Amino acid sequence: MRITSISFRDGDYLPSDHILSADYGFGCGGGNRSPHLRWEDVPAGTKSFAVTCFDPDAPTGSGFWHWVVVDIPAQVNELPLDAGNPGSGKLPAGALQVRTDFGKPGYGGPCPPAGDHPHRYLFTVHAVSEPRLAVTADTSAAVVGFQLNFKSLAKATIMGLYKR
Repeated sequence: MRITSISFRDGDYLPSDHILSADYGFGCGGGNRSPHLRWEDVPAGTKSFAVTCFDPDAPTGSGFWHWVVVDIPAQVNELPLDAGNPGSGKLPAGALQVRTDFGKPGYGGPCPPAGDHPHRYLFTVHAVSEPRLAVTADTSAAVVGFQLNFKSLAKATIMGLYKR
C-alpha cells in the first residue's frame, strides 16, 4: 500500500491549516483541518479502511491519538481536506470517527509543548479484513489499535512534523 497527500509531503512540517485551533486551549492557533489523504495498491480481500493519526513523541508515556476513523468503505481511496471535522459532512457514508485523546471523536491537530523537539504525526491507513469493527464512537483509540493489529491486511503511513 501507498499513501500520499496534497496537503503535505512525507517528512515535511505540517502547514498551519492542520494545527490545533485556539478553541482547544492548548496554546496553538491553527485551522484544525484534517489533511487530504489518498491511498493505492490495496491488497485483495480488503473490506474496509481505517485512518489514524498518532503522535509517538507526546510527553504522556503512551503517545497521543489525534484522529481515528474506522469502517471507511472498501471502494473509497481518499479522504478530502477537513473530513475529520464532524460537522463537515465530508466522511464517506458508513465511516465512523472514534474518540481521540482529546476525549471526543474527530480530528484534533498537532500542538506539542512549546520549546519541545519536533513531534512526528503518523497518518496511517489500514486495509481491514472486515467491513466493520466492533467499536462505537466512544471506544478508546487504544482498543481500536488493538483490533487493527489483528485485522489489518496492510498499512501505509505518511509522516508530518510540527514544533512550536
